[in-house]
Amino acid sequence: MADQISTTSAPTTLRQHLETLEARSLLRRIDRAINKDTELHPLVRWQFRGGIAEKDRKAFLFTNVVDSAGRRYPMNVVVGAMAASEPIYAAGMGKPAAEIGEAWLDAIAHPIAPIPFPAASNEIAPCQEVVIEGDALRAPGGGLAALPVPVSTPGFDAAPYLTATLCITEDPETGVRNMGTYRAGLKAQDRLGVRMASRLSGAGGYLHWQKYQKRGEKMPIAIVVGCAPTILFTGPQKLPLDMDEMAVAGGLMGHAIRTVRARTVPLDVPADAEIVIEGWIDTELLEPEGPFGESHGHVALEDYNMSMEVTSITHRKDAVFTSIISQVTPSESSLIKRVAYEPIFLSHLRDHLNIKGIKRVVMHEPLSNIRKIIFLEFAHGAPQTEIWRALEGAATLQAQCGKIVIAVSEDIDSRNADAVFWSLAYRCNPQADSLITPYRSGGHGPKSGGRAGDSTLLIDATLKHKTSPLALPAKKYMEAAKEIWEELDLPRLAPESPWHGYSLGDWDDVWDTWAEQATTGEWEKTGADTYARRRAGITPETPVRDTGKK
Repeated sequence: MADQISTTSAPTTLRQHLETLEARSLLRRIDRAINKDTELHPLVRWQFRGGIAEKDRKAFLFTNVVDSAGRRYPMNVVVGAMAASEPIYAAGMGKPAAEIGEAWLDAIAHPIAPIPFPAASNEIAPCQEVVIEGDALRAPGGGLAALPVPVSTPGFDAAPYLTATLCITEDPETGVRNMGTYRAGLKAQDRLGVRMASRLSGAGGYLHWQKYQKRGEKMPIAIVVGCAPTILFTGPQKLPLDMDEMAVAGGLMGHAIRTVRARTVPLDVPADAEIVIEGWIDTELLEPEGPFGESHGHVALEDYNMSMEVTSITHRKDAVFTSIISQVTPSESSLIKRVAYEPIFLSHLRDHLNIKGIKRVVMHEPLSNIRKIIFLEFAHGAPQTEIWRALEGAATLQAQCGKIVIAVSEDIDSRNADAVFWSLAYRCNPQADSLITPYRSGGHGPKSGGRAGDSTLLIDATLKHKTSPLALPAKKYMEAAKEIWEELDLPRLAPESPWHGYSLGDWDDVWDTWAEQATTGEWEKTGADTYARRRAGITPETPVRDTGKK
């Protein structure tokens, strides 16, 4: 594993990232008093449920945070700074959006091991400038109560929750580190309820917990809140369980991450983080936790989950508390996953399975939360055998992803569900072009009513033969009309694909001539041509091509 440091434009700290967002007009500062328990998340939620386009979403920095008891918190709170939009995510990666997918694949292939914070310099690591331990954790208003932790889903959540977490644990047998994004609800000034079982095969942290349980030992854990985006981005990704995710984060950033030893647990944490919460998770007793609005878009009801004893809270002197918007999608947590999952799925199909003709993978985000529905875009003329190999490959790469997989042709913009429905309506014979297979896990979703097994639906909705053009004005006419629209200062347009007509193969050159004559006022030439070709012995609507002449 390489460990040399290279140059990069990715921000190395959260505050550097926030400065970049502000410089790019991607951050809003809210200076009026905002109640973290009732107002903060609902306010940010409106940009996801209020008809605002993704490109117009912002990060929100709250500088005057209060709670329902009237307490004012000295820490600022930022929401949406990780992935409220793809431009915000790209800023955190330090790369154009078009390069994000390749950056992930390269980081996984070329991780960079972390390096220790230089202890010999006698310099205090930024994340440990302020230390809260012992009696200070339990002093009135101290410990976790001193942190401005928002209530994510007011009216349903049982407590304020840490959401933008990087939960660091280590395998007690191999020493391999895992960094997961797990919810953590406040229980007491020195206790959290942590939910780790978030992947079908077991989250990395959960598998570590099982091993500590067998050893009869408590599990050490460090929860990081606020760090460089490239570090946090590794948490939600489903990377191989034997891979050091801090090293993958180094690969994303382009150089080694500086780490420092935690104060009360045997774990290394990012030295430049904002806040670190250290402690031990009980492996004998579980504690009721929840309800909490989960990322699958439903409220997760009360379950028995892990109980964490907090032994230390360290943070920067002017720490910024980070929270993310999750729950009903689109959300910040779904976008964090989508921009990395899609290129990983494409690489699997194109490079590992060698699928011919695959062009793009799109995971449906609004309401369905990316995992359940996957669209595969294919070049025109792709062999049907390759399409079906891809459908099966996408449905089986991850147990939680691909309940419904639909293949469409490359002219369909599968980010537009209406376009996919159009393809299903005209390019799919359900009897011949669909397959349902049994024995699928229920995956990530609500548990109400029991969790019986699920099934998989595969659909080939690609264009299987030439067909007539889409009935919209040709591109050049729509572009000219758009110029006039803007000249008239009419409401701003947000073009939806398809927004112009185009050929789908069943077309003749002579019809191009006629179409041109129609737009130049020479339509009588077309009429003279067709008059000369009148025929007897046929019926109305007989295609001209069937007569042998045009």
